[in-house]
Amino acid sequence: MKEATDVFSDWAEQGKDLGMERGHATAVSEMLKAAIENLPQPFSAIDIGCGNGWVVRKLTTLGAIRAEGVDGAKQMILKAREIDPQGTYHEAQLPEWTPDNPFDFVHTMEFLYYLKNPEEMLSKIHDEWLNPGGWLVAGVDHYSEHEASLKWPEQLNVHMTTMSIQDWEKAMQNAGFQNLKIWQTASSENFPGTLAMLGQRAADS
Repeated sequence: MKEATDVFSDWAEQGKDLGMERGHATAVSEMLKAAIENLPQPFSAIDIGCGNGWVVRKLTTLGAIRAEGVDGAKQMILKAREIDPQGTYHEAQLPEWTPDNPFDFVHTMEFLYYLKNPEEMLSKIHDEWLNPGGWLVAGVDHYSEHEASLKWPEQLNVHMTTMSIQDWEKAMQNAGFQNLKIWQTASSENFPGTLAMLGQRAADS
């Protein structure tokens, strides 16, 4: 099977990152709105699986005093740095990489299910990526209730961990997140919506 990072590097070279940005914009905007209303102003933030950096750049317009991105796809990071030379973008393999300093807010879209153990990554985000009281919002389009997405691993020849909405909620709880909100957003006639997950690290943890 291919590595997801190789697939996304190829997509960056083919210009597919722009289509991903357009396709995810509605869901991401709602996810960010739900999270940012809970954050201090200004806040620090990082986007995991940042692609060409479009969410990082969006975060700077929404009050982020420090906004960074990380992605394992070399061509995506090169494109992000080309578009935004002043931005901070890390090319790194996940889940091994950890930021030097934690953040008030972590965003990730279409990343977690490419991992063999998404719950382990959620725990790492909770314990090592977030400041006490910080928030995570994560979106996934591949989940059990989205039947069309169940064909994606075979179609792309890439590993995907398939979990149900209930599985994801339990994983968030097991990772330590509180004040959970789990919902489906940006649904349409042929799409049940992005599964969005919002949770907080306890202020005293």
